[in-house]
Formats: sequence, structure tokens, C-alpha cells
Amino acid sequence: MKINIEPLIKEVHNEFVLSTNSIHGISHWARVLENGLLLSKSTGANIKVITLFAVFHDSRRVNESVDDGHGLRGSEYAKKLRNQYFKLSDDEFNLLYYACQAHTDGLTEADITVQTCWDADRLDIGRAKIYPDPNYLCTKAAKDPKLIAEANKRSVEGYIPSMVQEEWGF
Repeated sequence: MKINIEPLIKEVHNEFVLSTNSIHGISHWARVLENGLLLSKSTGANIKVITLFAVFHDSRRVNESVDDGHGLRGSEYAKKLRNQYFKLSDDEFNLLYYACQAHTDGLTEADITVQTCWDADRLDIGRAKIYPDPNYLCTKAAKDPKLIAEANKRSVEGYIPSMVQEEWGF
């Protein structure tokens, strides 16, 4: 089942308490999705889970700095919207829940889909003036120096993926 992303993005964005231009906001979500989709070509990760991770992992942040528990809040928010805006099997949802909940814990061992989610987010850390460290990346695909450099460039420059305007309506 394809995820009808536009209504979901609008719902999540409407509930997002930080600025639209936040370093954890909608442009970051879209870059994480682009990173995840690119990585999934090598990792074989579940694209539905990657897509939903990109939307939910930072969706419940309340500030731009240390925000303990925001990943768990994102997981719970996904649980609330499940079956209303998207459908996942229980196994897929468990991957999504864990990926969001633990994405800031510095872990590198998990299911390949979870690893791909974490890498997709960590490759966009340049927006916080931090260069992605391969030691915190999980997959061989994400550790490619060329891919790291390209992802970091997009992040540092504040690249806004076309899906933000074309598909998501922002």
C-alpha cells in the first residue's frame, strides 16, 4: 500500500510546535526521506518505514537543542495516527516505533530498515554544523565518503527538496 503522504504531512506539520524553518522541521524531514530512499537502494530497507520515520522522528520536538524523549513522543504520535493516515503491518510498525524512539541514542546495531532510518537522519547533521561521523553510521552504504560529503553539502546549504513544495504543498 502506498502512503498518501500529503494529508499526513499536513496533519503532522499543523501539530509541529517549532517553526516551519526549524532545523528539525519539514525541510529536514524531506532530506531525511531523500537520504533514506537513496540508501534503501543498497540496503533493501522497507521504504514505507523509511518514509514514515522521516515524518515522525522529530515531529514532536519542543525545542531545537537537547529534547529528551522527543523520539518516543514521535513514536506515540505515529501510533495515534496509524490506520487513520497510513497502514503498516505490526512488524513494520514495530520497526518504525523503535527507529523513532531510539534515533538519538547513538546506536548502530538494529534491523537493516532501522539502521537505514538512523543513517538517513545522521547524514543530515550538517545543519547543526556537525560533519557526519562514519563511526555513528550503521550501513556500508552510508559510510561511503562521497555520499557523506554530498549529504553534508545538502544539509549545510539548507537544500529544500522539491517534494516540500511539489508533493507536500509547502
